[in-house]
Amino acid sequence: MRDVAIIGCGMTKFGRLEGKDLMDLLAEASLRAIDDAGAGERDFDSVYVGNMMAGELVHQTAVASALVDRINLIPAGAERVENGPASGASAVKNGFFAVSSGASDLVLVAGGEKMTAADTDVIGDLVSTMTHPTAEYVHGVTLPAMAAMLTRLYMERYGVTERHLAMVAVKNHANALKNPYAHLHRECTIEGAMSSIMIADPLRLYYACPISDGAAAVVLCPLEKANEFTDKPVRIAGFGHASDVQTLQEREDPAVLKSVQLASQQAFKMAKLEPNDIDVVETHDAFEILEIVQSEDAGFFEKGKGHLAVEKGVTALNGKLPINPSGGLKAKGHPVGATGVAQIVELVWQLRGEAGERQVKNPKRGFACNFGGFGNNTVIHILERGW
Repeated sequence: MRDVAIIGCGMTKFGRLEGKDLMDLLAEASLRAIDDAGAGERDFDSVYVGNMMAGELVHQTAVASALVDRINLIPAGAERVENGPASGASAVKNGFFAVSSGASDLVLVAGGEKMTAADTDVIGDLVSTMTHPTAEYVHGVTLPAMAAMLTRLYMERYGVTERHLAMVAVKNHANALKNPYAHLHRECTIEGAMSSIMIADPLRLYYACPISDGAAAVVLCPLEKANEFTDKPVRIAGFGHASDVQTLQEREDPAVLKSVQLASQQAFKMAKLEPNDIDVVETHDAFEILEIVQSEDAGFFEKGKGHLAVEKGVTALNGKLPINPSGGLKAKGHPVGATGVAQIVELVWQLRGEAGERQVKNPKRGFACNFGGFGNNTVIHILERGW
């Protein structure tokens, strides 16, 4: 297998993007990535597009085929990748395979979603279809309800308090204020978070991500050819992909995100690294409890101690292990098909020293966790400087 490098990246702003449709967003992010890579005059071999709900939300399918036509990459092979909210990272994984196998030398990976044109109840219902159809969905189970149950279990078992959730929200909102691409440019206080409306006890509005539009993209090539494009290639050092039982009540321990554990172990083994080798992390904090739990099950903190790391400032922008310098899904936003690719884009910017006000001090390696369903499908990527 060949080593694979990320040589270009780009994204749109996340948020309520009126006047732009899904293809506008995918094209904008893709062209920015191609321009960043200096690959505008090159022929692309393959294009992978992470997208979860284009057919349901914007009445469009075959979005990868539409994208290659829109930005004139024909005759590149084009493929849409759907893996729930982990669609973006799965698309990156497919792009990695195409390059590492030798099948492709230049690959574009994009992810995007147009969500805000639909009513909130429609989005909630579509997302809930990821739950088990007969054991959960028909009984009205929602993703916020699952997150609320996980939060309550963590409170009772490990002493997590609502204040800890608020601290994560405050941190991520502060980071997002430094990110021009973030959806929510709004300061959050402990008191404000803890007085926001309840959406699924004990989860309040400020402990959950917004519904967003947006797109992100990266360009991949063999590491051995990366110097043809850039003097700062970022190597995909490892990845992991694992699944778990779909229904929460059938899991061995509902407080353990087994797919995060297994996918992280796979990624670290492939990269020949350990958790203490990582300098910056992007987690899938669709609900703030998930940042805490994922940070533990990925191996960064002892089980049940992730909230204490938040309390001590370990995960702050200037802490020992900054988590979600982008603002995370909580404040950067969560256009589901784009999220996994956007996590990779943030890590590339961090490793290249191009993250502006939210720049982490001299990072060499980054870790991204893209979480599908409610932990029944997780994709992990580890990136490192390639120069």
